[in-house]
Amino acid sequence: MGEFKVHRVRFFDYVPSGVCCMAYSEETERLAVARNDGSVEVYNFPANYYQETVIPGDDRRTTQSICWAPGGRLFSAGLNGEIIEYDLTKLCVKYSLDAFGGPIWGIAASPSGTQLAVCCEDGSVKLFNISPEKIVFEKSLNRQKDRILCLAWHPSGSQIVTGSVNVIRVFSVSSGHLLHRLKVDRRTSAVRNRECVVWSVAVLSCGEVISVDSTGKLQFWELDNGTLLRTYNVTTCDILSLAVNQSEDSLLVGTAEGLVLQFQRLATQTGKPEQQWVRTKPFRYHTHDVRAVAHSSTALISGGVDGYVVSRPLMEKVQTKSYEAALRKITFPHRHLVSCAQASRLLLFQFPGHLELWRLGQTNESGIDGDLLNVSKEQELLLQLKRKGSECIRCSTISRCGSWVSYATSSRLFLHRLHYDQDNIRISRVPKVPQLQTLQLLFSPDSKRLYVGSEGGRVHVLELSEGACQHSHTLERPSGSSHPVHLLAASSDGSLLAVASANAQIDIYDVKKLKYECSVPQYNCTPAAIRIHPSTNNLVIAYPDQQILEFSIAQKQYTDWSRKVLQRGLHRDWVERDTPITGITFNPTRAEHILLHDNYMFCVLDKSLPLPDDKTPLVNQNSLKQLSESARRSHAHAFKITKRFQPLLFMDLLDDGELVLVERPLRDILAQLPPPMKQKKFGT
Repeated sequence: MGEFKVHRVRFFDYVPSGVCCMAYSEETERLAVARNDGSVEVYNFPANYYQETVIPGDDRRTTQSICWAPGGRLFSAGLNGEIIEYDLTKLCVKYSLDAFGGPIWGIAASPSGTQLAVCCEDGSVKLFNISPEKIVFEKSLNRQKDRILCLAWHPSGSQIVTGSVNVIRVFSVSSGHLLHRLKVDRRTSAVRNRECVVWSVAVLSCGEVISVDSTGKLQFWELDNGTLLRTYNVTTCDILSLAVNQSEDSLLVGTAEGLVLQFQRLATQTGKPEQQWVRTKPFRYHTHDVRAVAHSSTALISGGVDGYVVSRPLMEKVQTKSYEAALRKITFPHRHLVSCAQASRLLLFQFPGHLELWRLGQTNESGIDGDLLNVSKEQELLLQLKRKGSECIRCSTISRCGSWVSYATSSRLFLHRLHYDQDNIRISRVPKVPQLQTLQLLFSPDSKRLYVGSEGGRVHVLELSEGACQHSHTLERPSGSSHPVHLLAASSDGSLLAVASANAQIDIYDVKKLKYECSVPQYNCTPAAIRIHPSTNNLVIAYPDQQILEFSIAQKQYTDWSRKVLQRGLHRDWVERDTPITGITFNPTRAEHILLHDNYMFCVLDKSLPLPDDKTPLVNQNSLKQLSESARRSHAHAFKITKRFQPLLFMDLLDDGELVLVERPLRDILAQLPPPMKQKKFGT
């Protein structure tokens, strides 16, 4: 597998922000997730649930509800009283509009996709027309005395149902008048005369209203007459979220105790048309409140205070064992929050509001495989750099020599120069940095250039000098594009730059001559990681569907090894992994070795060994060590995998050949979350 001195870095104090709301689009098969820090993430379900888009947050933005509109348009609303539409090509806020109703608690698009409704703190429901460019205020429905916390459209678009404290209301969209006022029973076995908060509502095409509330009840109401049909006492705590699937035969609720429950509409007797709602499946994949749930055609999706996005497949809806059949618990972003200065042994950690620069520890000892070496010099926090303004940090990077640090928010680009004097460090901000739309950042290997990936697949080249920078050139895609830059990778000799766009197009540029070189044949999903080999200048690409390809830039075609992979296919156990490869690097002493990692696996891919077939077990290194030398040789194949290090957020090799692995144990994250709701357990 190759021997390395390994730095197991566990001092990256990363805690994912909690999920506050989510929305699934059947049209685009995308899941939008809004978090407490104001950021919005978009997951691509056909591409193995890959996190293809991240729009950074803002301290001035508090998202309370999010929804999709036809055409793949994404809207959100929050407690700052503004409605926001997002630009998913520029990865930023397209515009914001004040609803003039105080804090907004809910937002929903009409079934026809022509109107947007929001419910406000002042008791009003406001309607907006959705035009091609923006939304335009249309009218307000009859204003009520108390705040409105949630709303839902009737599938016909003729009525809107809202939920408040102790009451559910039904409005006519055409006249704006209140049609029904349904009073919710607030009596519970534990506490009487407590306010009953209706947290979420839904409306079925048969004319039934579904509500969930703070007393733990799931209730069904008859819409025309406003009568209560059925009540399910689900739990003794709050039910915070509700989602119904498109066929209206399954619904999902999330509770404050971390429990997710599914109800299905089933026939009371075989062969008879009568049906009733039955609780079928409880799931406990969360430790804290489940604030948001969504229902796709094949999966139940949930998120909450613990920051997890969990997708539980409906096995009866999945015909074959595929990506849809895997249980996913997405904890960490599918992008790097860590960058490494390989020559100076520095790590740069990215947080939403600041950056941290650390110097790695050192040891004077040596040992054999598996030995733990004593550290002669501990790791050291050199610098904490706080952002400017209220916008969260989108991306950041450090140069290979450790002399430059750059980061960007949604609207500004910052560049800093670092000066080292033995144990002292001095930082100076570079003035007059060109203000460019920045999505990705990368320093050249010689630290003389900064590459800025932008919208439309463009890359801006900034020339660096002592304490200054200047925009020198812009690399444009030869065919033109509206898709933003997704990934950047530079060759170690500084001559080539690979640019991957969000539409899965990868272009190669000769940055010494500042001209376009070639393009990789376009794949069917966006790449998850790319890297250029230091000796062969071949581009290695990892895709979310677990495919690994190698492209020869010199010959402008896939390599022979890559063609063999395409012909034979990769091992079944490898392809069925549900976490994308997020990091690629190379062993400088063995050109045939490719080092890969995802959150739960570290792999050395040896191209000199044969690819395993599906009958060969894809065993890990601990299993191989138990075998004899002859048996080990008979089991040898290209994939050498270990799961000793996890969860893995970052991997890279220093210039002296030492391997850096950044881990973030889940127990450390849970220790920093607020305490969950206390639950009585048997025997305690």
